[in-house]
Amino acid sequence: MAKYLLLKHYRGAPAAVNDVPMEKWTPEEISAHMQYMNDFAARLEQTGEFVDSQALAPGGTFVRYDGEGRPPVTDGPFAETKDLIAGWMVIDVDSYQRALDLAGELSAAPGAAGRPIHEWLELRPFLGCHSTVTE
Repeated sequence: MAKYLLLKHYRGAPAAVNDVPMEKWTPEEISAHMQYMNDFAARLEQTGEFVDSQALAPGGTFVRYDGEGRPPVTDGPFAETKDLIAGWMVIDVDSYQRALDLAGELSAAPGAAGRPIHEWLELRPFLGCHSTVTE
């Protein structure tokens, strides 16, 4: 088994086919999207492939250690995850192909007008896991 991180992006990836920002969706469209995500996770829980997932709030802050005293806090000029990452899911699967298949399926979550988003997801293996990619 190998763990993979599926990242859902606000921006930074190529535009989705159904590229309507969530803030323009109706409450019903948001509910349908969230239900799809919950159903997807529940199915993976049953197969033992689900590890965890979270949607992220839009706000965030960069913090670093800068010696004694209060650490500096900034809202830029860096590209910030609050502008880029909408949420994530961690899966534990038996092959890279299975990770690809699940990412493709998650990409079909409904969006505006109930149509699949066909959004791009970033698929990243956990460091230290043996690669399941074969050449």
